[in-house]
Amino acid sequence: MLVLNAARRPRKRTGRARIGLAVAGGGPIGCMYEMGALRALDEAIDGLDLRALDVYVGISSGAFLAAGLANRFDTAELCRIFITDDSDQAKFRPEDFLRPAFFEYLRRAAGMPRMLLGWFGDIARNPFDMRMSDALLRFGSLLPTGLFDNAAIGRFLADLFSTNGRSNDFRRLGRKLHVVAVELDSGEAVRFGAPGHDDVPISLAIEASAALPGLYPPVRIGDRYYVDGALRRTLHASVALDAGADLVIGINPLVPIDTTRALASGKRAPPSLIEGGLPAVLSQMFRTLLQSRAQAGASSYALRYANADLALFEPNPDDVEMFFTNVFSFAQRQRLAEHAYRATRADLRVRRAEIAPLLARHGLHLRDDVLDDASRTLVGGLRKPPGATRATRNLHSALNDLDQALQAPSVSGRRTRKAAARSRG
Repeated sequence: MLVLNAARRPRKRTGRARIGLAVAGGGPIGCMYEMGALRALDEAIDGLDLRALDVYVGISSGAFLAAGLANRFDTAELCRIFITDDSDQAKFRPEDFLRPAFFEYLRRAAGMPRMLLGWFGDIARNPFDMRMSDALLRFGSLLPTGLFDNAAIGRFLADLFSTNGRSNDFRRLGRKLHVVAVELDSGEAVRFGAPGHDDVPISLAIEASAALPGLYPPVRIGDRYYVDGALRRTLHASVALDAGADLVIGINPLVPIDTTRALASGKRAPPSLIEGGLPAVLSQMFRTLLQSRAQAGASSYALRYANADLALFEPNPDDVEMFFTNVFSFAQRQRLAEHAYRATRADLRVRRAEIAPLLARHGLHLRDDVLDDASRTLVGGLRKPPGATRATRNLHSALNDLDQALQAPSVSGRRTRKAAARSRG
């Protein structure tokens, strides 16, 4: 589903448009959906270079992709790393992300003797004033704050961003990247990568932003603890808009399902989610909260950022495939990425009359040949060209960066050209 918020007063520009990307969280399946959607956008929109945008915003699992693109990985290579496992630049092992947090378990267990001693002492002092709710709260402190160890996430990303000329340092990227997490003890959103928070390694910031309570423990940075950035807002597109983006492309992978609409369109769905028990009810509630916050934010942008355009991509309300897949499963990653790839191309194809003029304002154009090719698949477009090697890909990447630098109208660039002219003279 494509949600468009067109600028009420588009800016009159003399140079190129500033384009931003905001990628929401959504666990493993959300990341796979976003990857498929990004690949579709990359292929279908002429003039859009997702590695050379002006600002990137990532939350939770979306921070993986935002940071990867800002670090000059193209969508094809990201898909090879995370979807098809045939990249020569990194080896992604899902099991590393699902290792039990044994240290956290032991740390909580070590507190049991002191907790029990305090509890028995309170009973001895006030034997008739102890309630079951008090006991539950006490014993609740023994539960681990997360099931899985998120240190493997940081290690994997630190390695990924420290090779082939890439950087794990916000300050050395050359692109604005913001990774949003929530500070646990204040509930405030923190923009890692912004001044004052740009000395944190990118890998550690992503580890913090992806620390979904219950799944991963909070991440300590300095003397504070941080958790999933989606707890505050779903998309944080305002971060890109505050940075001056003329167009922000947003992706939110988790939306509530409309079972009535799904059944009416001939899809297999239960007549009521109550049949799925507590997991289905909680999933619907969680997704409804995420989408309502994303939509509320998008509607407010029309007033707060009247000069900017927003294009938000989400699954359709009758998307049973996205709803009934385990949010934390890696097993269906290729199927979900293909599903998102097809759905995003379909959104662009069906709404092309509306989105084409909006994109044209920013020097972008739809590729009808890509949108109308029914045989096109995500995996089919990942085949490496004959003779492609790591060296040639790095060379192409360097040449692209040089081309971008030469096109940028900077003072230093003008001085360089003048100096070159004087030396030739």
